[in-house]
Amino acid sequence: MRTTEPGSALETARDGQSRAALLGGQAIRAGLSGRCPNCGDGPLFQGFLKVRPTCEACGYDLASVETGDGAATFIMQIAGFIVGFSALAVEIAWRPPLWLHLIVWLPLVAALALGLMRPGKGLMTALQMLRTRDPK
Repeated sequence: MRTTEPGSALETARDGQSRAALLGGQAIRAGLSGRCPNCGDGPLFQGFLKVRPTCEACGYDLASVETGDGAATFIMQIAGFIVGFSALAVEIAWRPPLWLHLIVWLPLVAALALGLMRPGKGLMTALQMLRTRDPK
């Protein structure tokens, strides 16, 4: 992880468990922002969703962190829940025509899924990295 400044929360963590919690929080924030979960500096992605083989900043082997389709599964459920229940609420309240549902909800679910996919993949990468990291 990043080097700590004197007096920082990471340096003043008294026990290993609170230090691990701080490191985990930093890794999760870095993953959500598309940065390397190990150092927080290097870019995590090579393309839209392709994870780089190694971090440019710290050299961490990102290829060893396998997330599979976990991020896509969660994002589809989240986007489907939000859009599905919103469409249901609008239908119950105002009863708009079907064509209006189609032009509102289909682009919204696509934008929501695409917008959440990169942070979701970064989060899954960070969580998988924290789960498989050897304790020191």
